[in-house]
Amino acid sequence: MSSHRSAASPPSGDLIAALDIGGTKIAGALVDRDGVLLHRARRATPAQESADALLGAVHEVVSALAAGPLWGAVRAVGIGSAGPIDLTRGTVSPVNIPAWRDFPLVESVARHPALAHRQVMLAGDAVAMAAAEHRHGAARGHKNALCLVVSTGVGAGLVLNGSVHHGLTGNAGHLGHISIDFDGEPCPCGAKGCLETIASGTAITRHALALGWQPPPTADAAAVAAAARAGEAAALAAFDRAARALAAGIAATAALIEIDIAVVGGGVAQSGEVFFEPLARHLRRYAAMPFLQDLRVVPAELGPDAGLVGAAVLASAGVPPATTVLVDGAR
Repeated sequence: MSSHRSAASPPSGDLIAALDIGGTKIAGALVDRDGVLLHRARRATPAQESADALLGAVHEVVSALAAGPLWGAVRAVGIGSAGPIDLTRGTVSPVNIPAWRDFPLVESVARHPALAHRQVMLAGDAVAMAAAEHRHGAARGHKNALCLVVSTGVGAGLVLNGSVHHGLTGNAGHLGHISIDFDGEPCPCGAKGCLETIASGTAITRHALALGWQPPPTADAAAVAAAARAGEAAALAAFDRAARALAAGIAATAALIEIDIAVVGGGVAQSGEVFFEPLARHLRRYAAMPFLQDLRVVPAELGPDAGLVGAAVLASAGVPPATTVLVDGAR
């Protein structure tokens, strides 16, 4: 569990306003240098509405943060967004938010009156999670790490040589869209056999149902996990299949860049040992090279706050000028 609780005490130094934008919620918080969330705001994401309605919800979260007494200590804004993103243009095209295609998120958020002269920094949500876990969570002390979010999709971020690696456009580490099954089912991204089509919470649920699992009224990965803990064969098989696919992806990444730890968070990671036991077991099969013998896979520590904490970490550290704007449009 996360040790980064909300707090009401005044900050000892500068604050970062952080936003975490996904398909179901837009979360915001003021975050101090220790990763503690001092003030929160949240709105449901109007994912099926217009681009303006979506931006309006983001601005409402910013307004709620700015209305608090700590706003004067805010020096920058960090945004973690579902992707793909494009850092060079400050745009986002989240798969689960149809109205935002090449949407100029950085520029649009920076227009909020409360953000005058404050730098706005964008990152992918999984990259933000990697920054959070590296600074304050399970990847502390590791120079090379892979941090994954396994939920309705599979996202990931990389830490290389002690620094979070964004890539040219901000999409480095997109592990969910490497193909691990040449003859697998089509993925919404356009490829076939992507890891996400096997290892995501959605895929786990779908496979359990195909194997004959009889769901409760709510059929989701949490329900499959409960069935697996009760020993139901179809549920156990669905988790084993997902864990095997994820282990193959982690091992391939480790062989390529020599990570020494993989940190897994997201809703599926909350399933506990029915997920992590087969994941560790299959990882030993696929991470077979001698230089991978010390590779470990561990649960994330920061939970649902990781996106906010990571967005703040990245904004606090500063970013190349091409990926930020000021409210007056200067780069």
